[in-house]
Amino acid sequence: QVQLVESGGGLVQAGGSLRLSCAASGRTFSSYAMGWFRQAPGKEREFVAAISWSGGSTFYADSVKGRFIISRDNAKNTVYLQMNSLKPDDTAVYYCAADGSVRTVVAGRGDYWGQGTQVTVSS
Repeated sequence: QVQLVESGGGLVQAGGSLRLSCAASGRTFSSYAMGWFRQAPGKEREFVAAISWSGGSTFYADSVKGRFIISRDNAKNTVYLQMNSLKPDDTAVYYCAADGSVRTVVAGRGDYWGQGTQVTVSS
């Protein structure tokens, strides 16, 4: 089992930045690909970004490419999402997920999920 806890959400003005963190506990963190997803009110959950177990490969949704950066620190069992140039459309609950395959994460699935953290971007 892997337990995931997100933090770092909050209220920010358009154009601002936030950094989300997802702390993992349980089984070996470094063996899992990690991803970030988001779900806005009335919308389906969507893929945001993913990173391979080593951190050597990253993937992004077109809507965040060039603005968001996913990274991980395996020594700290933590994955991060640096969000820059935030827009009101980025408002959502953000979730992190873990899976043995980065392809599975990019496809929108994961074995383990966190409880989510709210990000609100005001215009």
